[in-house]
Amino acid sequence: MQAFKILVPHFKHYKKDIFAALVAIIVSAFATLYQPKLLENIQRAIMLDQKDIVVRDGVILVVLGIVAIISGIFNVYYAARVTQGVTSDLREETYAKIQSFSFGNIEKFSAGSLTTRLINDMNQIMNMLMQLFMQLLRMTILIVGSFIFCIVIIPRFWWATVVMVILIIGFGIYALKQMNSLFDKFQKTMDKISGRAQETLQGVRVVKSFNQGPQEIKEFNQTSDRLNNYNIVIGYWFSTIMPAFQLIAYLVITLVVYLIGQGIVAHPTDVAVVSPFFNYILTLLWTIMIAGMTMMQFARGNISLGRIKEILDTEPDVKFNENAPTDVLGGSVEFDHVSFTYPDGDDETLPDGDDETLKDISFKIKPGQMVGIVGATGSGKSTLAQLIARLYDPNKGEIKIGGHNLKDVNETALRKTVAFVLQRAILFSGTIASNLCQGNSRAKLHELQRAANMAQASEFIERYNDSFDHEVEERSSNFSGGQKQRLSIARGLVAKTPILILDDSTSALDAESEKKVQQALEHELPDTTTFIIAQKIVSVVHADIILVLDDGKLVAQGTHEELLKTSPVYQEIFKTQKGKRGGK
Repeated sequence: MQAFKILVPHFKHYKKDIFAALVAIIVSAFATLYQPKLLENIQRAIMLDQKDIVVRDGVILVVLGIVAIISGIFNVYYAARVTQGVTSDLREETYAKIQSFSFGNIEKFSAGSLTTRLINDMNQIMNMLMQLFMQLLRMTILIVGSFIFCIVIIPRFWWATVVMVILIIGFGIYALKQMNSLFDKFQKTMDKISGRAQETLQGVRVVKSFNQGPQEIKEFNQTSDRLNNYNIVIGYWFSTIMPAFQLIAYLVITLVVYLIGQGIVAHPTDVAVVSPFFNYILTLLWTIMIAGMTMMQFARGNISLGRIKEILDTEPDVKFNENAPTDVLGGSVEFDHVSFTYPDGDDETLPDGDDETLKDISFKIKPGQMVGIVGATGSGKSTLAQLIARLYDPNKGEIKIGGHNLKDVNETALRKTVAFVLQRAILFSGTIASNLCQGNSRAKLHELQRAANMAQASEFIERYNDSFDHEVEERSSNFSGGQKQRLSIARGLVAKTPILILDDSTSALDAESEKKVQQALEHELPDTTTFIIAQKIVSVVHADIILVLDDGKLVAQGTHEELLKTSPVYQEIFKTQKGKRGGK
């Protein structure tokens, strides 16, 4: 139960509720436990015609029943408060930890797995905590108390109670061991089915375009059937445990009844204790059964706790210096012999350097320069941009912004300095304004309008009656690819950072709109260092400096005119694209 330690800090916030829940359950347990003993006293009094004792103990029996009910209600109330509060706090802590993860961390877990842990695993933990504060202490008291009373009431049959408990607990432990591995496999399969569903829904256009619906259904069904099989086997165990426990208990009861019947002449007072004995035996049985179910819930919850602990124990691959100043950095960028390999791309079977995405990159960019980055697909253009924004750390070399090594800067300072417009335009549910304000939460309307004008987004925003308050639906399904890209560019411009990175962010724009965006960047952001990653050379011909990448290496840098004279790689790209344009 090492994973249980992650809950301890959260319990401290609910000490009063925990105390109230425990007191209520203790009162309820003892009230329930003493009722059969009172019933024995009443039966003895009836046999001896002691009416006053019958009335007295009868009233006490009713009062104890009422107390058990009221204390049970209080226990449920306070247990729910603790459970919901602790689970909510743990979920928030886990979500905050995920937000601190680098791209590498998230790719390691996968988005589908993280989503499953935040929802499904948290529900399992919530169920476990509810059982902890409603059942665990109550079951302990009832089991111990019932066991003692069974022996005290008919001492000579103590062995029958012991045998029953040993058999039930032994079978329960065996069943629990079998189910533990099933619970673990169930949660892992749940991760897979969640990830498969998420990928399919996010890529639904690709699936439909290539008529892959039947194949996706087949693969999803295979995973779903595996999940269903685990559930069925778990269900078999659940359906077996209760009848097995009952069979053991009823066999013991039958044996004791037979033995009492055989010795009733020698022990006539046994008539009065038969009913309480049966009550305690059944109480012991049902309590052990509930304990078995609870332990299974604990086993399931413990696995979920372990999966949450795995997130909380994971250190972000990218760590910032939180003690550094939060001031905006300068607009200069320097790469000093930088090499980078993706976390899952380190293949030890390859010669040193062959598995690197970027290899020994060095360059210096002055503040306010417009920088173009070109190269073939897979040459490392987007990777280089991600290193500037420190979404990953290089394996070798140093990256400096404003003269500061990125490993020594504060995260807030870096985010104030670098705005990154991703290759894939992503908008969130809300409004156009709320999406643009992600670049700067305090941006005014005129700032949103200026950014939208520069990004050529005003032309369609102004067509909406509600303008910037127009709704962005889930997955921005009510916008075209070009509109999403323009809004993403506007979001980056709203940030007003010294460095702006556009990672092929105009690929869905028509030639005229792209040209207007480039002109706006050139004339209205003269002091902003702008990196433009592009497939088309025409998108970067006016850049102050163009970086040419080939197979992860920086093979050339200079202006468009200079590269046409000195770089074979650039010349080849230019000729190829010029030929395509000519062919049109």
